[in-house]
Amino acid sequence: MKKTYHIITIGCQMNEADSERIASYLEFYGFKHEPKRSKAGLVVLNTCGIRQTAESRNYGLIPLLKKENKNVKIILAGCLSERPDVRRRLEDRVDIWLPIQKLPELYKQLGLKKKSFGKGNYLNIEPKAVSPFSVYIPVGNGCDNFCAYCVVPYARGREQYRPAYEIFQEAEKFIAKGYKELTLIAQNVNSYRAIATKADLKYFPHKKIGDQIFFWEVLLVTGVLPEILATPAKGKAKIIPNNYWVRFSTSHPKDMGEDLIRVTARGGRFAPHIHLPVQAGDNQILSAMNRKYSVEHYLGLTEKIKKAIPEVGLSSDIIVGFPGETRKQFANTLKLAKKVKYDMIYMAQFSPRPGTAAFKMKDNVTAIEKKRREEELNEVLKKTALENNQKFLNREIVVLVEEKNAKGKWLGKNGQMKTVIISGASDKKLAGRFCLVKISEVKDFGLYGEFVK
Repeated sequence: MKKTYHIITIGCQMNEADSERIASYLEFYGFKHEPKRSKAGLVVLNTCGIRQTAESRNYGLIPLLKKENKNVKIILAGCLSERPDVRRRLEDRVDIWLPIQKLPELYKQLGLKKKSFGKGNYLNIEPKAVSPFSVYIPVGNGCDNFCAYCVVPYARGREQYRPAYEIFQEAEKFIAKGYKELTLIAQNVNSYRAIATKADLKYFPHKKIGDQIFFWEVLLVTGVLPEILATPAKGKAKIIPNNYWVRFSTSHPKDMGEDLIRVTARGGRFAPHIHLPVQAGDNQILSAMNRKYSVEHYLGLTEKIKKAIPEVGLSSDIIVGFPGETRKQFANTLKLAKKVKYDMIYMAQFSPRPGTAAFKMKDNVTAIEKKRREEELNEVLKKTALENNQKFLNREIVVLVEEKNAKGKWLGKNGQMKTVIISGASDKKLAGRFCLVKISEVKDFGLYGEFVK
């Protein structure tokens, strides 16, 4: 086998972060990245099984990989790697099955001699970041919620969280390298809990060993690391850059507390964006989904968020056509979306996932009706997003520039995670820079403006 690798990532932010750790691991063991998958000796398919469309994409890719290169070795990682039915279906086509927690032991399956690398937990592997200015930092892995439609607790296991000091050490490295955007992630990021150790007291001088550390505290410290490192208890102060944004995802409404809202409301390095999945706007459906909160509780949260952060960007996940969802119950979801006035909704038509509670329910909403409901919800979203975007018109806003689009114009995101198309700067090198842009036009899913500086 050629010691070259190519990684194909399908799915969520956690999969993207996991792929960066897989890349780092393989390069530590002497593999080199091959941009063309057809020429790689090893192809890692980091899978997603959250929706049937994502799962089906994997089934189409694997035969194609073997057709492109009959000698390729395929590693199947991600959410499908432990599904017994998937293993039976692909047993003759996949060479190595890799649940992400077992990444530190991959050398055995590759027939390599063990090297000293990390502390055993795959999250301690320093990632090979794809972007030179934006990075995902996992605070943990797994989920304890067992929502009726979701495979994550079965695919990734129960919640396990990193010690806080490890998160800060990783964040410090990226900030020192000049990264402009750090996103703290987990399947349920705001349920983070850790017990303070001696190593944590550097960041939490008011705590004692054995005290609990909560996610809002992790977010706060990540956003003030330059100040903490500039005034150490002992030794020489560290000077690191101080212009960056901190974000977090994904939050569960049952764990969204006022402390986390208050930290986000500080502004500055704390980007004014909160992703708060509601999934449905009807209490009976929420109960059937095992979401553990009511519509009233969720609306109360969004009111608190908007009061604390008047210009917050609010996004959500919503499933249409959950088993048993009536037109009247879906109308309640539309009503909620109109009331919250989301900036973005990531919509999904319900698809039954093997092993979940909903898999045993009768999937009685037709595909045509699911599509119709998704379109109705999208019409509501376009109106609320456009209304929200109006407040940026004729204003100068800060944008983190990402790349050029097909027309040669720079594009990026503002603090609220809105896409901004920038004119008047095509000749400049702006990737990875914070820029000031004056907004001259707004649409439902985009802002357009002129480069200021």
